[in-house]
Amino acid sequence: MAQTKNPYYSGPVTDHFDGVRFFNPDGIEPGGFRDVLKWQFGSGRQRVPWPKTVESPFAPAKPEARISGEGLRVTMVGHASMLIQVTGLNILTDPVWSERVSPFSFIGPRRVIAPGIAFADLPPIDIVLVSHNHYDHLDLSTLKRLQQAHRPRFATPLGNDTIIRRAVPDADIVTMDWGHRLEIADGVSIDAEPCHHWSARGAGDRRMALWAAFVLSTPAGKIYHIGDTGFHDGINYRAAREKHGGFRLAILPFGAYEPRWFMKGQHQDPKEAVEGMQLCNAAHAVGHHFGTFQLTDEAIDDPLVRLKAALIVAGVAPERFRALQAGEVLDVPLE
Repeated sequence: MAQTKNPYYSGPVTDHFDGVRFFNPDGIEPGGFRDVLKWQFGSGRQRVPWPKTVESPFAPAKPEARISGEGLRVTMVGHASMLIQVTGLNILTDPVWSERVSPFSFIGPRRVIAPGIAFADLPPIDIVLVSHNHYDHLDLSTLKRLQQAHRPRFATPLGNDTIIRRAVPDADIVTMDWGHRLEIADGVSIDAEPCHHWSARGAGDRRMALWAAFVLSTPAGKIYHIGDTGFHDGINYRAAREKHGGFRLAILPFGAYEPRWFMKGQHQDPKEAVEGMQLCNAAHAVGHHFGTFQLTDEAIDDPLVRLKAALIVAGVAPERFRALQAGEVLDVPLE
């Protein structure tokens, strides 16, 4: 029997890599094919359809070229795609401007709301953070466009560089393992940190590329960005606080969580996102991963309803955890 090979990455065994596949230490493995069938075709499924199109209450943003000093500005594009402007740098997270998040152009989750920034209106992009290789986070079509228009530096966890380079051969890519640091400029760095998730581009490459959260350390404060994560008993949030002390801003997923029996290990819900904000000692949070592509069963507005309730229960002022709509801009307070 042929030994399984990893097409993306080859490296030493670690506490989260067994020589072929990455894994979450003491974590939950993603559901298998039978679980997918149970979810999709089980008699108890309660999928709430989304509208085909939604209008954002905000017009598409036209960002300034740069934000300097103590300013920290976040503009929502949609789903996990955001523009972070800080210390004169323009940073995109998991950029997706495509109509679908799928290996196919004609089928798969389709965008219901237009991007909050028209691609042509982007300011000069310096850094692109790609947290993992699921299609709603690693969109090769968009990465090609960014390379052609901006030639940014791409930072991504181990193995994802192989996927990106096949489509963008001349890209400047920095690959990062958990615990690795990338120095950007004086006083500016990026750390790759653990999150509880998984990866796959198809049926035969599950967990063969790493997933990660990112910590941006800047003179204007620290930013904790998570593309996707299960709550995992708050282990990674506590570790981030212990290592980094706290954050001016945490950018946290809080959507795509139903049904819980299937999604719990990979997508936290609003209550867990609020608890995560508190555990990592974030002064402010921006929520994402909602209202753009229907990936799971909950209604399009369910994350917002549950977030509001979770904030009340936790005693967190609603202005401290913002769920930005496409095109909405937030200047993050200093305190």
